[in-house]
Amino acid sequence: MSQAHKIPRVSPAKMDPDRLSKAIEALLNLVARLRGPGGCPWDAKQTDSTIKIYLLEEAYEVLEALEKSSPQEVCMELGDLLFQILFLAQLAAERKEFDFIDVLERITEKMIRRHPHVFGTTSVDSAEDVAHNWAEIKKAEKGSSNKTSSLLESIPANLPALLRAHRLGERASKARLDRADSEEIWEKVQEQFDELGRAIPTQEKDMVAEEIGELLFDLANLSRHWGLNAEDLLRGVNQKFLKCVGEMEKELKSAGIEPGTATPEQIRQARERVGN
Repeated sequence: MSQAHKIPRVSPAKMDPDRLSKAIEALLNLVARLRGPGGCPWDAKQTDSTIKIYLLEEAYEVLEALEKSSPQEVCMELGDLLFQILFLAQLAAERKEFDFIDVLERITEKMIRRHPHVFGTTSVDSAEDVAHNWAEIKKAEKGSSNKTSSLLESIPANLPALLRAHRLGERASKARLDRADSEEIWEKVQEQFDELGRAIPTQEKDMVAEEIGELLFDLANLSRHWGLNAEDLLRGVNQKFLKCVGEMEKELKSAGIEPGTATPEQIRQARERVGN
C-alpha cells in the first residue's frame, strides 16, 4: 500500500475530487488515444529523445508566464507542461516500465520521506534545518558515501549555467561546506574582480575567460546568500535590456534614423532620452 494513503486528508481549495479524477482520466485517455491505433501519426512517432526538448521548452514557457504575473497564461502553460509529463509516462507504460500512477505514488512517498518534521516526529527550528535534513535524507536514499562530490554530481549538467552554479552552491551549503556568510562571499567577489582587472591588460584570452567564469560563479553564490537566484536576476536584466533597446529603436526611427545606420552620438542621445 502506498504511503500516499497515510496522509491526513486536507482539501485543496474547493477542489472537487470527482472533477479532479475525471480530468486526470480524460487527459490520460487522450494521450493514449493519440499514441494508439487510429491516433496521430506524429504523436505515434515520438520517443523520449524527441519529447525531452518540448519538456524543456514548456518549462521555460511556464517560467515566462510566471514572470509576467499572468494567471491565465500560467494555467495554460502548466497544462502544456503536464501534457509532456503524461506523454513521457505513456511512453514508459507502453514499454511496461512504469505508468502515471507510479509517478504520482513515488513522488508522494518521497515528499513524505523528505518531510519527517511534518509527517514524522523530527523537530526543526528553521528553514535551514529543513534544508540540512533534506540533504541528509537524500544522501541516505541514494546510498551515497560521505563525499560531498556525490551530492553535487546529481545536479543536472544541462541546467542553465547560472542556475547550476546556484544549485551547486546551495547543495554545498546544505552539506555545510560553503563559505560562512554573504560578507565572506562579497570579499571573494571583490578579490575575483581584482584578479580579472589584472588579467585584462595581459591580453591573454584564456586567462580573462577563466577569471570572468570564476567571477560569474562567485556572483551567483553571492546572490544565493542574499536569498536571490542569479538566473532569475539575469533574466530580469535581459528583459530590461530588451525593453530599453526597443525604446531606443523607436526614438531613432521617430527622428528619421534607421538603427543600423545611427552614429555613436545618435545612439548615445537616444539612450539618454529613454533614460538608460
